[in-house]
Amino acid sequence: MTALWILSVSALMCQMSITASLHWRKALFPSAFRVKRGTPALLNPTFQKSAEDASLLYEVLWSGGYMDAADGTLHISDQELVSMRKLELLEVLCEDVLPRSLSEIQRLSAQLELRHGSLRMDDFERTVLTMVFTAQQLPQTSPGHQRELWANALLRLYKAIKGDLRPADD
Repeated sequence: MTALWILSVSALMCQMSITASLHWRKALFPSAFRVKRGTPALLNPTFQKSAEDASLLYEVLWSGGYMDAADGTLHISDQELVSMRKLELLEVLCEDVLPRSLSEIQRLSAQLELRHGSLRMDDFERTVLTMVFTAQQLPQTSPGHQRELWANALLRLYKAIKGDLRPADD
């Protein structure tokens, strides 16, 4: 009886392990599911929870806010905006969750092209922020092959967002 119980528990644990690994492979932004900065409140963070949050994000971008490619730091020139606590969550997204390298962005856009159905709100938000980062990197790259790759990544992200916003055919 004990051997049967051990076998059953082992099979259950194996199934749970396989299911968890498949979940990590399917995540568009796998780093969002890792606890950052020592607090579980930042597990799978999202910035926009209301219309005011969307307006704040627009204001940050309009004031010249940009993400540094090297470390993902969010730079905001308006000191009044910098002092807002709400932007700490946006900083976590930019520094810890969003892809910053061209290969990571290409992986994301390839996964988005294979996806069917609409994105979850948090994935949509992160995809738009990744598209903003890609658009900010494009003028900083030297003309030639690299710029073409960045432009292609931006176009693929745009098509994914556009496809997600398009109404489903019934």
